[in-house]
Amino acid sequence: MTILSPREYAGHVSSTRVYVARLAGCAVFDPLGDRVGRVRDVVVSYRTKGAPVVVGLTVEIPGRRRVFLSINRVVSIRPSQILTTGIINMRRFEQRGGEVRVFAELIGRSMEFRDGSGASIIEDVAIESDANGQWGVSQLYLRRAKSATLFGKGQTVFAQWEDVTTSGATGESQSAEHLIAAYSELHPVDLAASILDLPDERRVEVAEELSDERLADALEEMPETEQIEILAGMNDERVADVLDNMEPDDAADLLAQFTSDRSEQILNLMDPDEADDVRFLLSYAPDTAGGLMSTEPIIVSAETTVAEGLAMIRRNEITPAMAASICVTLPPFESPTGRFLGIVHFQRMLRHPPQTQLGTILDSGAEPLLDVAPLGEIARTFASYNLVSLPVVDEQKRLVGVVTVDDVLDHMLPEDWRNPYYENERTNGA
Repeated sequence: MTILSPREYAGHVSSTRVYVARLAGCAVFDPLGDRVGRVRDVVVSYRTKGAPVVVGLTVEIPGRRRVFLSINRVVSIRPSQILTTGIINMRRFEQRGGEVRVFAELIGRSMEFRDGSGASIIEDVAIESDANGQWGVSQLYLRRAKSATLFGKGQTVFAQWEDVTTSGATGESQSAEHLIAAYSELHPVDLAASILDLPDERRVEVAEELSDERLADALEEMPETEQIEILAGMNDERVADVLDNMEPDDAADLLAQFTSDRSEQILNLMDPDEADDVRFLLSYAPDTAGGLMSTEPIIVSAETTVAEGLAMIRRNEITPAMAASICVTLPPFESPTGRFLGIVHFQRMLRHPPQTQLGTILDSGAEPLLDVAPLGEIARTFASYNLVSLPVVDEQKRLVGVVTVDDVLDHMLPEDWRNPYYENERTNGA
C-alpha cells in the first residue's frame, strides 16, 4: 500500500485511471457531440475473486430521469467528459442483484486491512481500463480510522482491493458523513435526486446528517410522499428546525400532510415568526391563491427609487420568479400590508433613471389576485398575460403574498412529477 497526502492524491492519475469522485456531474456526449446527460453514479459488480468490474454508469437525462449506460457503450471516460457510441437506452435504471453503486453504497464504507493494521474508510475509488478495454476497480483511496496509529492518526493511503476486506457483512451501509461530503457541491435539485436514488433504509440516515438548511433545500425539491417518509422518523424538534429553513408555502404544504396534532406540536416548536406565516397559509384552501402564495414578496413604499429596487432584487436569496417584480403598498410593509398600490416589473425599472420613484412607474395592467381565487382562474391569468408572478390581496386590498409560476405548476402537474422514474425496467445488455 502507498501512504500519501491529499495533494499527492490529487495528482495521482494516469491516462486510463479515473477517480469516481471526479465523475460526479460529468457531462455525457453522444457520437455526434450532443450532450445527453450527466453522470450520477458508477455501477460495479463484485466477482468471486479480484476487484469489482465496472458494468456501467447511471446517467441523469433531461426530466431528471436516471437511466443505465452500459460500459460497453462508453468510448472514453475522462474527468471532464464521457463519450458514448450508439443510442442510450432511455428506460429507467433498475439495480440488479450483485450490482453496487459506488457513490451510493461504496464511498464511505468501512474496510479492514488484511495485514491487521486496522480499519479505514473509502474516500474515493479509482477505475481503470485494462488491455482489453474492460473497466474495473484498480485502487482505493482510504483514510485510516482515528484509532489506527501505526501510520498516523487519520492518515490517507492508497490500497489495492485485495489489501482490504469489508468490516461487516456485504451490503453494510457506508458512512453517511462521507456520502454527504461527496454530495457537498450538488445543487438542491441534484441533492434531492441523489437522496431519492439511495436505498430506502439509507435516506433517513443521510438526511439526519445534513444540516437543517441543506435538508430544507433538498426537501423542497422532493415529492410530498418522500418528504413525509424522511421526516417521519425524526423528532419534532428536528422537524421544526428544518421547517424554519423552508419557504413558508413549502413548509405549509408539508405540514398539511401530518396529523393535526403533530402539526400543531411542530408549529409550537418553530420560530414564532416562521410559525405565524405557516399558520396563515394553512388557513387557506390549498388550491386557492392564498394556499399557493409565498408570504415573503419584495414590498416597498411608493417613494422607493429604481436604484433601491434593483439593489433589492440582486440579493442572492431572491428567486428569479420573486425578483421579477416589486410590490408597492402603503405602510405597513409586511404582509398583510397597507393598501396595495401596484407592482413594478424589473424590466420597467431598467428603462428609467436610478432616481425615479417606483410609485410613478407602476404597471397599471397587472391586476392582483384575490386570496380566495381558485387554481383554474390563477392558471388562466398567468397564461393570458405571460406572467411569472402575481400579487395576492385580501378583501381590504391589503397585500398578503405573491403567487409565482412555479407555485402554479407544482399544483397543476401530476403529484409524482418530481419522480424521475417513469419508464419500464432496462433490458438486458442495455
